[in-house]
Amino acid sequence: MEGEKKPLSFIERMKQQAMSQKPYGGEIKQEEAQISTRTCPNCGAGRALRDDLTECAYCGFEFMDTTLDEGIFINTKNQ
Repeated sequence: MEGEKKPLSFIERMKQQAMSQKPYGGEIKQEEAQISTRTCPNCGAGRALRDDLTECAYCGFEFMDTTLDEGIFINTKNQ
């Protein structure tokens, strides 16, 4: 009787399976917390870095001076 193994209960099997599973999506990469900011060269105000940021909300300095011209989708002739 000592050589016989007692079958694992359903709960014990679930615990074993949970402990042997790998994290979904792979291993977690540990990274330092960070924030991307952009500083206005005119007044020094910090803003969250966004691609569509065109002017400073505090002093009005223009980061980008863009003009729309005749293009594929912008066409004044069809209006």
